[in-house]
Amino acid sequence: MNTSRRKFIGGLLACPVCAAAGAAPEWNYGTAGPDKWAKLDPAFGVCGSGDQQSPIDLRDGIKADIPKLEITWKKDRFTVVNNGHTVQLSAANGSAMQVGHEKLDLVQFHFHTPSEHAIAGKRSAMEVHFVHQHKDGHLAVLAALLTVGGRNGAFSAIMKAAPKQKDAKATLEASIDPAELIPASIQSTWRYEGSLTTPPCSQTVDWIIFDQTISVAQADIDAFRAIFPNNARPLQPNARRYLLRS
Repeated sequence: MNTSRRKFIGGLLACPVCAAAGAAPEWNYGTAGPDKWAKLDPAFGVCGSGDQQSPIDLRDGIKADIPKLEITWKKDRFTVVNNGHTVQLSAANGSAMQVGHEKLDLVQFHFHTPSEHAIAGKRSAMEVHFVHQHKDGHLAVLAALLTVGGRNGAFSAIMKAAPKQKDAKATLEASIDPAELIPASIQSTWRYEGSLTTPPCSQTVDWIIFDQTISVAQADIDAFRAIFPNNARPLQPNARRYLLRS
């Protein structure tokens, strides 16, 4: 990543991928949806003009020797927040991801439906984003696609607690391990340089998406969609970026 992409935007600290929540003008996925984001505010201009926007269709990746991942996340009785755009959980102190020699702290994780990324043109039922921040400020988002299947204990617990009203919050009944929301084998991934998938769409993100999906219960997907029927940005052009596969 070049130096300019490593410059962190101060306003993203509290909610890196869901930035601008509560700020005027308000954006959404309907009347003020993705096709209008760039015109809502000059600060959102890159949503329309950027050449490294996310999400993208993952296909024809270049096989590469990619730095291995190491996940050291902590179990916690997370607070679950409805921020008006998604269901989000802030991470416990000390949770981190190691990418080769680079360590990044887990800041928060949240969900989208349908999945924002697609694999060979196919979008899944949902997607979870684990937002990490390096000490120099740049972001890396670890993502897993969720499909309909068996019950996932962590996701069920989250959806049981998830508030239906904007700005409401609730605490989980018991601790969960966020690693339940990623594959057991974590080294098979797609990687590329991209952006936040919400305004201001800053091109400051290294994306790592698991090739293997996670099964969750249809009832829990339905519970999320009852709150957020569709909170996924449309696919963006790959724009000749390097898409790597491990």
